Amino acid sequence: MLDYALLDALAAVVRHGSFDRAASELNVTPSAVSQRVKLLEERVGSVLVKRGQPCVATNSGALLCRHTERVRLLEAELTGRVPALPGGLVKAWPTLRVAVNDDSVGTWFIDAVAPFCAERQMLLDLVIDDQDHTAERIRDGSVQGAVTTQAEPVQGCRSTRLGRMRYLAVCSPAFLARHFADGVTRDSLRRAPCMDFNPKDQLQKRFMRRITRADVDPPLHWIPHVAGFLRACVTGLGWGMCPERMIVSHLASGELVPMAPGKPIDVDLYWQSWRLSIGWLDDFGAVLRERAAEFLD
Repeated sequence: MLDYALLDALAAVVRHGSFDRAASELNVTPSAVSQRVKLLEERVGSVLVKRGQPCVATNSGALLCRHTERVRLLEAELTGRVPALPGGLVKAWPTLRVAVNDDSVGTWFIDAVAPFCAERQMLLDLVIDDQDHTAERIRDGSVQGAVTTQAEPVQGCRSTRLGRMRYLAVCSPAFLARHFADGVTRDSLRRAPCMDFNPKDQLQKRFMRRITRADVDPPLHWIPHVAGFLRACVTGLGWGMCPERMIVSHLASGELVPMAPGKPIDVDLYWQSWRLSIGWLDDFGAVLRERAAEFLD
């Protein structure tokens, strides 16, 4: 028989990547969390967490985390179907933990899911990661669903295409005149500073390879903030790949100009979630797919 106090400790460590933060969530000491995880490891005869910064689940740990999160959703669904008794406790809103990229959150994702979450009284716990890496979060059991570029389903999950986000290489008119007066070439790209969101961000590299057929190593600004990234382009700090939906008004006003008209980078997005049928999760995925069609190509 599984001990869910131990499983909750494991899931909290993987969810937060830290024994200290897990302890804060569970309102116990870090030592107590460590003891629970160690006891669970002894009972199953396998290491479940790779200790580090952050802590991550092993393959066995990920299986147990996915099980624990499924049980949480099933309990939330059951609670929603049981009539409230007079004088009973106020029903807790279920929480859905989703991995999604920052550009999607800043452009279409919230608009797509907000009405459903408000109507169904569902709380969102968004885990922000690069779209090429969000599938790892569902693989390790720390989320119940993910918006990802990975089309192939993670083991035990289903994958459905949501649509395509289009990115344009843009900069300010002054930046274009200063750095690309003779065109967007390998030499000009090598000298002109550009922005990267974080080390996982490959969009700028993809654009440069498309233009030059070579790997180019320009001066880099690291700006891990969507609004700051866009502002850096507008102010002429550098150039970067921005979601077309986010910069329509900036292009119309002339604050930003495309560096290579007709040469966008298109990113296909997929929704991955557990194959096991769970009402809340299935309904969320259905609404997300339907609404995404209104925002994505």
